[in-house]
Amino acid sequence: MGLFSGQFANVVEWEEYRDDIIFWKWNNKEIKKGSKLVIRPGQDAIFLYNGKREGIFTDEGSFDIESEILPFLSSLKGFKFGFNSGLRAEVLFVNTKEFTIKWGTKKAINIPHEALPGGLPIRVFGTFNCKVSDYLALIDKIAGVKQQYSIEDIKERVLAVLDPLLMKWITKEGKDLFNLQANAYEIAKGIGEDLDMELMKIGFSITGFQIASFNYPEEVQEMINKVASQSMVGDMGRYQTMAMIHGMEKGRGHGSSVASDVAGIQMGMMMGQQIVNQMQQNQTQQGTPYQPIQGTGAKPNFCPNCGTKTNGVNFCPNCGMKL
Repeated sequence: MGLFSGQFANVVEWEEYRDDIIFWKWNNKEIKKGSKLVIRPGQDAIFLYNGKREGIFTDEGSFDIESEILPFLSSLKGFKFGFNSGLRAEVLFVNTKEFTIKWGTKKAINIPHEALPGGLPIRVFGTFNCKVSDYLALIDKIAGVKQQYSIEDIKERVLAVLDPLLMKWITKEGKDLFNLQANAYEIAKGIGEDLDMELMKIGFSITGFQIASFNYPEEVQEMINKVASQSMVGDMGRYQTMAMIHGMEKGRGHGSSVASDVAGIQMGMMMGQQIVNQMQQNQTQQGTPYQPIQGTGAKPNFCPNCGTKTNGVNFCPNCGMKL
């Protein structure tokens, strides 16, 4: 809908309404007899006269300025429209919905760590939710000097204070600097409360603050992944066993040769020795002396204790273990 509706009545409304605009000011236009105020769903309209707030209208619909709006304005109750006269006033349209805005640190922030003199560089990404909560503060701090205010404007204001808040709450709540995601909720909660106090000054409130991810430098992430892999298999011995199995499978996949066969035998011997050693350790811890596994009478070609070739003898020529 344009500025004028029909031949006589002009319309006070939010022109070119966009979801990414938080407020827009209708000003420097003359309100005449027969004018209509149009308020869409999700909007409030604030009348300003000489820079002073005169009234706030929250019901959606189309309203006659002279008969439905002016009787509710404070200092303009006695104003009477002449046929050709008009009133120059400002109307501030406010988007009342809650906004969800994506954010991310523009560059890495260095978190102090005793092992890293320069700190650990981390980038952080997430979202926050906000809405207009105080019209008086909004008019006093922003609307008095701006024609409109957008999502990008509030995002820039948040990013201007976000880095020191991240530093503060990561240091305070981050129990493990290499696994900050585990404490993301506590870190985000503290930042959200501080941001809410900051934006309250300009009439906004933070209704939610979320951290989606912490991004580490590539070399640090590789180290974290390696440590996680080792912890998943329980201990270094089991990690080495898995690595040997992987090596044997890889060797089979690339064809067979004398060298690869010998390497496979050696790895098999090492694995067998590790298994026996583990059994001995477990039985010692349980107070039971180690007893070799009894077979069907066939003598092994290699000692299961030390891996020495036995050639079918009854005792290992290297460690003396009974075969």
